[in-house]
Amino acid sequence: MDSSLYVLVEDLRGDVDAARILSHGVSSITIGAAYHRARDVTPHGRTRVTFRHDGIHFPPGDHFDGLRLVPPVQRDADQEPLRALREQTRELGVPLHGWGVFLHNTTLGLAFPDVTQQNCFGDRAAPADLCPSNPDVRAYAVALGRAIARQGMDSVVTESLHFGTFGHGYHHERSFVDLGPAAEFALGLCFCPHCEARVPAAGEARAAASGLVASVLDGGPPAVALPAVLEDYARARTPIVTSLAADVAGAVAAEGSRLTFLDLTGAVKGYADGRPTGAPAADSAWQIGVDPAAVSDVVPSYAVLCYARDEARVAEDVAAYRAALGPETTLRALLRPGIPDTESAEQLAAKVKAARTSGADTVDYYQYGLVPLPALARIPR
Repeated sequence: MDSSLYVLVEDLRGDVDAARILSHGVSSITIGAAYHRARDVTPHGRTRVTFRHDGIHFPPGDHFDGLRLVPPVQRDADQEPLRALREQTRELGVPLHGWGVFLHNTTLGLAFPDVTQQNCFGDRAAPADLCPSNPDVRAYAVALGRAIARQGMDSVVTESLHFGTFGHGYHHERSFVDLGPAAEFALGLCFCPHCEARVPAAGEARAAASGLVASVLDGGPPAVALPAVLEDYARARTPIVTSLAADVAGAVAAEGSRLTFLDLTGAVKGYADGRPTGAPAADSAWQIGVDPAAVSDVVPSYAVLCYARDEARVAEDVAAYRAALGPETTLRALLRPGIPDTESAEQLAAKVKAARTSGADTVDYYQYGLVPLPALARIPR
C-alpha cells in the first residue's frame, strides 16, 4: 500500500530529486502545491530558517478566471517545480499527490475581509480563516482543487477544508486573558451572514457566545462548560463542510484524480506536545465543522493526524475514525517521525503498527523539511 512523505517545495533546495525523497522509506511523495505563510526551522534546507508565503507553486493559467478570489502565486511558480517532480515520479513509477491548504490564507483574508470568519462580536479578527459558508470561498476552493489536479496529481490532499479555530486565526497572536476552553471555542465560531443564513438558531447561539466570552473578558473566571446551544450550533455546521468537500471532490474527479480529505482535529488536540487528552479525535471533529461519517460518503480517501507520543492513543484515534468512515473509504494515518511525538525508531515503529492494526490502510509522514535527517532515517528502519 502507498506510503507517502509530505514535502514542501522550498525544502527541495532548488534541486528537485524525487529519488532522494523516496530514499527515506516511502513509496510516494505528497508535495505542497498550495501553502500558507509560516516561518519554519528547516534543519537540512538550503536556508536553515525558511519563510513561506501564501500561494500556489504553479502558473494559475485560466483556472480562476471570473472568480473574485484568486490565489497568490509563489515566486518559483514560473519554474514549474511540480512539473519537474511529476516527470521524475512518472519515470520512477511512483504516485505524486498534490497537497493544498485551502481555507487558511492570510493574504486573501486581508484583501477580502468579508470572506473571513466573523465572530460573535461582529469582528473579522481571523484573517487567515476563510469561511466555508461564503459562496466566493466555496467557488475558490473548487477551482483550487481542480487546478491542483490538473498538475497531473494522482490525488489532491485538502488541508483546511473546514472551519477554523480561534487559536490559529493569525500568525502572531496574544491573549493575556485566561479564556478557558469554552470561551476560546465560542470566540472561534463564525456568525457571518452566510453562516447565519445556513445554520438554524444562529441568533440564539450568537447571543450565548457573546455573553459567555464577555463574562470572562469582564473579569469573570475562565469558561469551562460549553452551553448546549453552542454545541448544537457547531454541530449544525457540518453539512456546510460536507457539501463543500463533495463539490471539491467532484471537481477533482472530473480531472481524473481523487480527493483525500485531511481532518486536522488531531492537530487541534496534540500539535503542541503530542499529548492529546479526552475523547478520540473523531469524536471532536464537529468542533471544526467535520462529520467524518458524512464526509466519507462524498470522498474516496480520508487522512487523519495522529499527533501523539503514545501508540495506544494512536490506536484509539485510528480505530475511532475507522468505525466512523464508510467501508469503501481509504483511511490514511499521518505521523510525525520527530519531536514532539517521536524520539526513536522503535517508538515510531510501535505507532506505525498501532495505526495499521487499528484500521489505517496506509501510514504517511510529516514533514520532510521540518525534521533533522536522523529523524527521517527512522522511517525506513
